Amino acid sequence: MQISPYIRKIQFYETDQMGIVHHSNYIRWFEEARVDFMEQMGFNYERTMSFGVDIAVLGVSCNYKSMFRFGDYARITAKITLLTPSRMTIGYEIHNHTTDQLCTTGESRHCYVSHEKLRPISLKKEIPELYGIFEALVKSN
Repeated sequence: MQISPYIRKIQFYETDQMGIVHHSNYIRWFEEARVDFMEQMGFNYERTMSFGVDIAVLGVSCNYKSMFRFGDYARITAKITLLTPSRMTIGYEIHNHTTDQLCTTGESRHCYVSHEKLRPISLKKEIPELYGIFEALVKSN
């Protein structure tokens, strides 16, 4: 399965007084790319939640290498870098879509949680189809 990068145009409201994108926006972009990633897999968040499973965020890290300005286009590549039945880590690279310059790297760490009980679960047991898709993506990296 081939997952395409998520591409977005930088909006004026995302910039600060210096005219560059404020650092807090990159975490939002990770989430946008993650949602797009799931949709491209054919197993979006709504479908996951219909099984009573949430994918909770445990932590996020971000490394800034270069800046974006209003009107630039960001190309965000997301890939699963660590997968267990109860957790996963997604790595991100954000490039300037026009220049191909690597601007940002980061990751988000997640666990699978029962929506009803708010307790950790094994995704491999609860939604084996989704876990299988995740496994195939990890093997193809």
